[in-house]
Amino acid sequence: MVAMDCGGQVMECPKVALVNGVDPDLVSGHCQCGKDAAKAVSVPAFKGSECVGLDEEGSDVSFCIGDEEINCRRCKIASLSSPFEAMLYGSFKESKKGRIDFSENGISVKGMRAVEVYSRTRRLYLFSREIVVELLSFANRFCCEEMKSSCDAYLASSVDNIDDALVLIEYGLEEMAYLLVAACLQVLLRELPSSLHNSKAMKFLCSSKVRERLAVAGHGFLLYYFLSHVAMDEGMVSNTTVMLLERLEECAMQRWQKTLVLHQLGCVLLERREYKEAQFHFLAAAKAGHVYSVAGVARTKYKQGQQYSAYTLMSSIINEYKPAGWMYQERALYNIGKEKILDLSTATELDPTLSFPYKYRALANLEEKQIRAAILEIDKAVRFKLSPDCIELRAWFFIALEDYESALRDICVLLTLEPNYMMFHGKVSGDYLVGLLSLRVKQLSEAECWMQLYDQWSSVDDIGSLAIIHQMLGHTPRKSLLQFRQSLLLLRLNCQKAAMRSLRLARNNSGSEHERLVYEGWILYDTGNREEALAKAEKSVHIQRSFEAFFLKAYVLADASLDSEASSHVIQLLEEALKCPSDGLRKGQALNNLGSIYVDCGKLDKAADCYVSALDIKHTRAHQGLARVYHLKNQRKAAYDEMTKLIEKAQSNASAYEKRSEYGDPEMTKNDLNMASQLDPLRTYPYRYRAAVLMDEQRETEAIEELTRAISFKPDLQMLHLRAAFHESIGDLSSALQDCQAALCMDPNHTDTIDLYNRARD
Repeated sequence: MVAMDCGGQVMECPKVALVNGVDPDLVSGHCQCGKDAAKAVSVPAFKGSECVGLDEEGSDVSFCIGDEEINCRRCKIASLSSPFEAMLYGSFKESKKGRIDFSENGISVKGMRAVEVYSRTRRLYLFSREIVVELLSFANRFCCEEMKSSCDAYLASSVDNIDDALVLIEYGLEEMAYLLVAACLQVLLRELPSSLHNSKAMKFLCSSKVRERLAVAGHGFLLYYFLSHVAMDEGMVSNTTVMLLERLEECAMQRWQKTLVLHQLGCVLLERREYKEAQFHFLAAAKAGHVYSVAGVARTKYKQGQQYSAYTLMSSIINEYKPAGWMYQERALYNIGKEKILDLSTATELDPTLSFPYKYRALANLEEKQIRAAILEIDKAVRFKLSPDCIELRAWFFIALEDYESALRDICVLLTLEPNYMMFHGKVSGDYLVGLLSLRVKQLSEAECWMQLYDQWSSVDDIGSLAIIHQMLGHTPRKSLLQFRQSLLLLRLNCQKAAMRSLRLARNNSGSEHERLVYEGWILYDTGNREEALAKAEKSVHIQRSFEAFFLKAYVLADASLDSEASSHVIQLLEEALKCPSDGLRKGQALNNLGSIYVDCGKLDKAADCYVSALDIKHTRAHQGLARVYHLKNQRKAAYDEMTKLIEKAQSNASAYEKRSEYGDPEMTKNDLNMASQLDPLRTYPYRYRAAVLMDEQRETEAIEELTRAISFKPDLQMLHLRAAFHESIGDLSSALQDCQAALCMDPNHTDTIDLYNRARD
């Protein structure tokens, strides 16, 4: 699809998005883009100076351009603008003339004929885009506001590709046609990151003069912040990244904007090994109050051979400010021996989400020939964050251990996350290593792959499942089905960007319209367009009854507060889905969801039957639902034992420990939550629970410290709100207000936080 292609629905049409005043009630309707305008109206043709096909009207004034005369109606031309009205009916000499010389007014004969036609018809579809551009300039020159607005909207809707955008945006900026400018920018942004590699596009966007003109049109800091952010993701050390950041610096007006840009420029220049320039920018940001930039100054000093100076600088930061994990991690780079290990341990204690300490300790184990210990250490990071660098490091460890099957698994996962990933400091492609390792690993048939996928999915081994799917995609014709499963796994692993890429690939490779509609529905749902997703599901069901269409519809409807009637409808949809052909992996999920709806309706026996049926086809996560049923039946020990079964079977079980904590005694709960935090420090419930227990014991300071520790590396709406409530309870209203403001930045409509904010402010 090109940038301005329409997906058929008003909500998906980039051209409709540019039309001023679109009715929001029509967002789920069908777009009219594909319909041939020529079928709706008869298109007139030009012949001589007249427009054949329009009703003839008597002309009473002619505009002369060279030897050509364009016959016009005086009243129609006068209606275009106040200047024309004054010229043709006021005290100017032209008001008495029947022939007016227009040769020196910068419009061609064809352009003036188009003005005459527009003055009578108020239509632009009659003209080529070049003529409309000329009309836009004419309208701007003679203050024809209606004509200018029409030309602006018409040209905006005609932008189809980057080449068009780069030509028309110049006209838009020149003539202050800001709808056209927005349409052209929309095309450039929709084509990111590929448009970053278009030399013409980057020459345009990286120009200081263009930046100034875009700022006048209302596109300043936010535009260049977004562009520079994408550029850094695409290539940290590229010249394009530097130039876009320089333009961003020119856009920065407020203090926070300037410090942010200076820090980012420092980071890019550091990566480019331009250490003196990087240090200059870091120092400027640090002087403006950006504490993180002090670490940048230390890093540039270290790179220039001033290790002790870097160490003392980071030590001063640790002494001056409240210690944080990143401070100790940074100082560890300039430390040696046991002190280095101690700093990294402190960094992990303060912020267990930092990956560098795990990688360093793993490599230290490798140097001591303790490869299995190295793998166990790096596993701690992989468990809570699937980062490419940690996965690559683990793959090398497996190669050193001659466990080629595990190494192949990790590299396949790497290529799922980043298809063009280059290993070994960018020197070896991942695909090349897959080819080498495949020679040392038994090749599975398609049937064996499906069996292995079933086993790994059942054991909640999401990483192993991803690897199998990647291998299957290499020699399986039904790619859309596998790419859809891939997207589900990636979402479960919090890899949203890669998940959306897989989902779009599934959509593009779909073999039928009803299948494509389902994938489009999931794309719409995942981007917050719930009603549009529902419409796609309904359309797919209308074409062909399928498991995925019914499941999507049920899933979307269930994502709301359900009354008894709505719950019954969702149950009916899931039952219809289960009647359609599908495999055990998906049917297990449907049974699990059906059980959840039954629980919400209070039909516990039916829910238990669904969960047992799901377990019969190895949907291991159904243990959690069954435990909930036992708990609601006041069978607390049975619930605890059911969650224990899930913990024993699942490879990824941090959530299982967290859930089991609800069914144990206080000591068991504490142990389970500690284990959940150890396995996945990004889970926020354990911190909130422990803080609440401390608060109940009137240990307010410790409760706030528990939340503060987690907020320092995982700012979370619920934790900020809870800490604000704790601050309010001890009378620290200024801190409560500060936490409320931070929480409302995440969700401005969070009712409980708004109420707390108003109370604290009053």
